[in-house]
Amino acid sequence: MPESAFQQRFHARRGHLRNPHVRDLAWLLDSPDLLDAASPQWHGRIATLFGHEGPEIDEWLRQLDAQPGELQALIARHGFSRLGRYSELLMGVFFKHIGALQAHGLQVRAASGETVGEFDFLLRDPALRLLHWEFATKYYLLESGEATYQADSLVGPNLADTLGAKMRKILERQLNLSQHPAAQAVLTEMPAWAQALIKGWLFYAPGEAPLPDVLGVNPAHCRGFWRPLSSLDEVAHDRFLILPRLRWLAPAQVALAECLSRDALSQALERHFSADSLPVMIALMQSDGRDALEIGRGFIVPHDWKVRARQFVRQ
Repeated sequence: MPESAFQQRFHARRGHLRNPHVRDLAWLLDSPDLLDAASPQWHGRIATLFGHEGPEIDEWLRQLDAQPGELQALIARHGFSRLGRYSELLMGVFFKHIGALQAHGLQVRAASGETVGEFDFLLRDPALRLLHWEFATKYYLLESGEATYQADSLVGPNLADTLGAKMRKILERQLNLSQHPAAQAVLTEMPAWAQALIKGWLFYAPGEAPLPDVLGVNPAHCRGFWRPLSSLDEVAHDRFLILPRLRWLAPAQVALAECLSRDALSQALERHFSADSLPVMIALMQSDGRDALEIGRGFIVPHDWKVRARQFVRQ
């Protein structure tokens, strides 16, 4: 699938939505799952959304976009700085709307008061079964230094985790929370299924081979590129936008005046990397005659990121 394919579909379907939070919610509903729920390696523990398609949902999003005040106030009350929590709140709004939400962020504490864990979502599916879903929105760059790809070859931009480490944590610990005696004390009913819903994007350097099926990644996942700052000239484009973390969900749609030229982007990145080693996500923007729309995205990383990423994977 071309890197720009998802952006093109999203703009065609949701271009009428103007509020950024509603667009982010629409992205969570429309975007392909990051992992393949049918892959045998997940043993049925990967979830996929229900109730998110159809005219009623389209109309609900249009109404939210026309009158976003309540949603904006809800987001403002939380004052999010973490993309994961922001995404989780938006998903909670959707689950509540379709009548599936039983609990969100239900904490489990031991008798000593120590926190054992938290249920991201307890839901009722259309068959009225109780589900425990863990939810994550993840962004990984493929570091292809080893001879064969593995789940740990997909590395977080801040070198804090990998796809492999994240899924081990979810599958081996978080999805087993209902089995803990302290959790059973707060549940009135045991979940029929414990599964993980994973959204996000994967990013590739030039010439990297396709991921093998054994990794369990959805072939239709959202994808982008990554390049070191020294290779910025290889990104053949002339209009850009820097995306702060809380704008990593939906493809960008902004006024043309917000876009950066190549020189302005280069200067902004040089300033950033003179003080910070964290990669920067950029969007490639194109005018539609009224706004600028994202047609691609990728991470620009500092010159030593690849070496540090390879060391991180080996550790």
